[in-house]
Amino acid sequence: MADTVKPGKRKRRKTKDRVLQARIPEQLDEELRDQAAQLGLSVSTVVRNVLLNTFELVEGVVSDSAQIARVLQRRETSADSAAPDAGAAVVGWQEAILNLNGVCEQCNVILMKGESAAIGVPVQTRPVLLCLACLAALPSAQPDSAN
Repeated sequence: MADTVKPGKRKRRKTKDRVLQARIPEQLDEELRDQAAQLGLSVSTVVRNVLLNTFELVEGVVSDSAQIARVLQRRETSADSAAPDAGAAVVGWQEAILNLNGVCEQCNVILMKGESAAIGVPVQTRPVLLCLACLAALPSAQPDSAN
């Protein structure tokens, strides 16, 4: 597919991504070169990947932190501001792979997106429970095909 040229205009060439130059400390240069050699990649590729992943990580942490702050603010303004034991108001726990960053309710360790963690199913006024036979009879419940 050839580029069209208007009279008096130069033909535009398709270019690669932009080039970024930056001054970095010697130690960082050595670390980048060592990491690139270990991975079998160019230094340029390692730097590009680090920059792309860093922005995604920071964006995720910022949005998740804002969400956590909103949840905490709602807790503090509720009538029972004393934080309950992590298991006190939970019917059961389900292991899951996190789709968002989170924080452990008991020890405050940061749980990163992609890690396994346990999700508590909260107690409502009256929890809805099913025996496993009734669960299997539900048209949408296919526990064996979930994995």
